[in-house]
Amino acid sequence: MPTEQHLGFTHFLAQADGLGKFLLVVLIAMSMASWYFIITKAITQFRQRRESERFVESFWNASSLDAVRNEINTHGAHEPFSHLTSHALFAADHHSKIGHLNGGAKIEEAGSLADFLTRNMRKVIDEETARLENGLTVLATVGATAPFVGLLGTVWGVYGALVAIGMSGAGTLDKVAGPVGEALIMTGLGLAVALPAVVAYNAFTRANRVTLARLDAFAHDLFAYLTTGGQVSQTNSGTPRLQAVAGGA
Repeated sequence: MPTEQHLGFTHFLAQADGLGKFLLVVLIAMSMASWYFIITKAITQFRQRRESERFVESFWNASSLDAVRNEINTHGAHEPFSHLTSHALFAADHHSKIGHLNGGAKIEEAGSLADFLTRNMRKVIDEETARLENGLTVLATVGATAPFVGLLGTVWGVYGALVAIGMSGAGTLDKVAGPVGEALIMTGLGLAVALPAVVAYNAFTRANRVTLARLDAFAHDLFAYLTTGGQVSQTNSGTPRLQAVAGGA
């Protein structure tokens, strides 16, 4: 009876050897890393979504591209849509200055405005994709490996418990069930670490997919406007487009 009263997580830690304690530290480190990325990415995505919506609305309601430039200079380009627009406007201005000099002084500057814009906008979208995916590898790794780390701790704990029971010669059910049950704690901890990481990974992946789809649609409209200088019907939500202005691009 006294032995049963002391069984539990504290008793398991006291009886665990070096490998068992090391695996526990690994699970704690995994949990801290995953929660760090979960919290920071959730805050970042919330802020970027709010700033992106504000910028896209102000962009299509702007009177000219100069007004858009002033908006970017005032508030900065800290989210994907303003970042893309800033580079696209710079590329259009740059190409208009060097385009007449034998197609540009560099290979990357050669070709038409459409080609030059396409290369620059694709580069920005690739950069934003990499930035959005930052931290997802950690969450995926934790979600995939934490259960196995916990399982390894359980297997090692059961092995140690059975060896100790065999050496003591006490093979009754109460002597076996307690230590084996304690060893299952590691499996539970592994699952507790993995579940938030897996849920967060799926949520962030979904949010990134939506953001990139919207960014791709915005890039298409921005490209069409900068290459034609005209109005491009309407957005998917019906928001009026930026009106063409002479010399705006």
